[in-house]
Amino acid sequence: MATRPHNSCTVGSSPICSSPTSARPTAAMREAMARAEVGDEQIGDDPTVHELCGRVATLLGKEAAVLMPSGTMCNVAATLVHCRPGDEILAHETAHIISREGGAHAALGGFQVTQLKGPDGQFTPETFRAALHPRSRYQPPQTVVSVEQTANIGGGTIWKKAALDEIVAIAKANGMATHMDGARLLNATVATGIPAAEMTAGWDSAWIDFSKGLGAPIGGVLAGSAAFIDEVWRWKQRLGGAMRQAGVIAAACIHALDHHVDRLAEDHANARALARGLAQIQGIEVQEPETNLVFFRPDGAGVSGDRMVSDLRRRGVLLAMMDGRIRACTHLDVSAAMIEETIGHVREIVRGA
Repeated sequence: MATRPHNSCTVGSSPICSSPTSARPTAAMREAMARAEVGDEQIGDDPTVHELCGRVATLLGKEAAVLMPSGTMCNVAATLVHCRPGDEILAHETAHIISREGGAHAALGGFQVTQLKGPDGQFTPETFRAALHPRSRYQPPQTVVSVEQTANIGGGTIWKKAALDEIVAIAKANGMATHMDGARLLNATVATGIPAAEMTAGWDSAWIDFSKGLGAPIGGVLAGSAAFIDEVWRWKQRLGGAMRQAGVIAAACIHALDHHVDRLAEDHANARALARGLAQIQGIEVQEPETNLVFFRPDGAGVSGDRMVSDLRRRGVLLAMMDGRIRACTHLDVSAAMIEETIGHVREIVRGA
């Protein structure tokens, strides 16, 4: 059975995979990119970039925003502005800034990240409060608290608005900045019906990723106060993130805002269908999805996770082991029929074990 090259994940002709970054630009998105009005983004002369940043700033309820090549750069630039060398960041132990960004926060900023525990990729306000220490010259300044919405390794779980508000209140009472890694923020807003600006209220910095469920080929947009974004721009320049005719990228992101946000609900429905089907296979343990990520363990069915991933790859289904479990992801290239086909493959693998 033929498969598409590198990132693509196919079941026959169907992409089911471990990451939403495998979603490809639609024909309409490509057309929008081709028509984009462009200028030199690095000197502030790209009208399409300006339009995108203005829209994201409004969407997130912030004063200003900046287009970045990646979500990692959004996180790194934000912490480089919020912190000074030797400062301490508090985040969940499975947070992307700890486990998926190559140690950039330590390497580039000299920051240490205190890992907070909690189920499903989230820590409670009480856990956050308990991790705070009195300010003294003997301990690092606790400068930033960071949350990841949705929590990736936690299973795509959604931070409750009440918990987010309480964490903000605790942080502000202790003189700390707040940062939201919003890689899947719009999945959370679609699933809950809570507007993005309400979800990010009180958070000094927040961003959304366009190269995941929104289906753009590249880009994240980081938002905050005008003064904060001014400083982010300095780090964007230093990190090599300033671009030229970036309107081509921005046009894809604008198209995603116009056409790919509401449809995230389809991804969530497909994830629930996948979870239901897998749970009906004896011995497979499945975490009930809240958004578009499905984590499961096949060990109870007599198949190790590594073997399941390997066997599925031979059938063209590219899943991956993550934190000791298999992660599957639904996105705009995945249909309900593909979900059923994937469940059938898993059932056959278990039957042959």
